[in-house]
Amino acid sequence: MKLVVFGLTVTSSWGNGHATLWRGLQRALARRGWRVVFFERDTPYYAQNRDLYELPDGDLVLYREWSEVQDVARGHIAEADVAMVTSYCPDGVAAGDLVLEAPRALRVFYDLDTPVTLARLRDGAGAPLAYIGPRGLVDYDLALSYTGGAALEDLGLLTGARKVVPLYGHVDPERHYPGQAEPRYRAHLSYVGTYAADRQQALQRLFIDPARRRPDLRFVLAGAQYPEGFPWTKNIFFVRHLPPGEHPAFYASSRLTLNVTRRDMAAMGWCPSGRLFEAAACGAAIVSDWWEGLDRFFEPEREIIVAGACADVIAALDLSDSEVQRIGEAARERVLAEHTSDRRAAELEKIFAETRRGESEWAGAQAALGA
Repeated sequence: MKLVVFGLTVTSSWGNGHATLWRGLQRALARRGWRVVFFERDTPYYAQNRDLYELPDGDLVLYREWSEVQDVARGHIAEADVAMVTSYCPDGVAAGDLVLEAPRALRVFYDLDTPVTLARLRDGAGAPLAYIGPRGLVDYDLALSYTGGAALEDLGLLTGARKVVPLYGHVDPERHYPGQAEPRYRAHLSYVGTYAADRQQALQRLFIDPARRRPDLRFVLAGAQYPEGFPWTKNIFFVRHLPPGEHPAFYASSRLTLNVTRRDMAAMGWCPSGRLFEAAACGAAIVSDWWEGLDRFFEPEREIIVAGACADVIAALDLSDSEVQRIGEAARERVLAEHTSDRRAAELEKIFAETRRGESEWAGAQAALGA
């Protein structure tokens, strides 16, 4: 089986979560007999921060300009069982035009940023996005959404998608597992995330304010794109970039770790970040902001600590070591049972099969009507 993907990036985990998700899913699909071909525009931003150079049992196609790779892409699509365009693909519209001409492949769009897509479609008064053409998703056989809940219906209404199905985040346990603590990452509370203005208010409330309230404790923040005027405190230590290979050591070095959801995603709900699953797979005890659907993925107070205010984080920091360890172990158990890349790959195969069956039944019905 062959899957051709036109996406944002799989080669650089710098400042984005798409890369680690695709790496885990590609490896899981390869174990199930799939050959994944991933097309990525070779942009300077990601090229300068590249931490993967080839896909195991897959093919990576890096290109500078769409014109130089268009014929190659057409050839791969002609052989594909499934051809897919993702959100934030810099050549999403052009790639989509090729995918929609596929002679036999299932034509799929995967939105890994559904709340952002919906917000932009509403704000743009119907104007097409850079990665979705003027006809929306009406011509695709299937739209996958990283976000569930109400987002599924909204994506269908705003883009014309005929079938919308959630495919949530996941983690590769071969890459994220309980590691050995490292002194440079030692923290009472840690946080991993790219800077985002719409996340700053929650980060202030759940990370920076607790650091100010507890100057006796050590806080560590890892991520990219933090501005010069960020409100650092003396007990917040910064890690400019944390490559995936360092995640096990990072989480093992922190007593608690924080998850903060971007505003649009928190408002929409049903949008667990990949980092949430990665931290849990590493055995970390997680403190998270609340959003609708969180309890579908982790049970509050047993597998995750929910915090809405600074005082909630302070209370979590004062939990006993045994309670912190219990929560981390419970979260890891839940992730290994339900949220691995292998589990998502199996779900994806089932979704593909059901979509194909539905398309065949529809075509048969249309033929019968025509007869």
